[in-house]
Amino acid sequence: MPPITALLHTSNDALRLGRALETLLPCAELLIVDHGSTDATLRVARAYGARLLGADGLAAAKHYLERAASDWIFCLDPSESVTERLQTTLFEWGSLPAGSIAADAAFSFSVREQVDHDWRELAEHQTRLVPRSWSLWDGLLPSNDRSSTALEGSLLRIGFP
Repeated sequence: MPPITALLHTSNDALRLGRALETLLPCAELLIVDHGSTDATLRVARAYGARLLGADGLAAAKHYLERAASDWIFCLDPSESVTERLQTTLFEWGSLPAGSIAADAAFSFSVREQVDHDWRELAEHQTRLVPRSWSLWDGLLPSNDRSSTALEGSLLRIGFP
């Protein structure tokens, strides 16, 4: 079973973080990289058993992969959460026999975004489950790889004022 580390970058995300962490049951580790929060973000992260790292402003996003306990990294934003279908998919994915997943594979998911009182699905899936060796980054999230395998389930991106 390939364990998964959930990797989230935070900065004053106390109001959103609990919802995200609550949905990450398939992940063996919750790794929070905090970028100087002054609200209750760190307290919320600790309440969910997350491991905390202080952000190094000069470090590239992939620098934090070296600190993860797992070889597979699931990246999300604190304003996102995982649907039940995606949780199921990740549990099923994690139960695959060792060696059945290519070490350089990447996986993507649909993203549904809250816009006012409605939801819209983004046009393309987003690559979010990557091996620790992943080198393509777009800021703090993996760059989209059109060749990544789309898995069932969605990330929900909640709009906050």
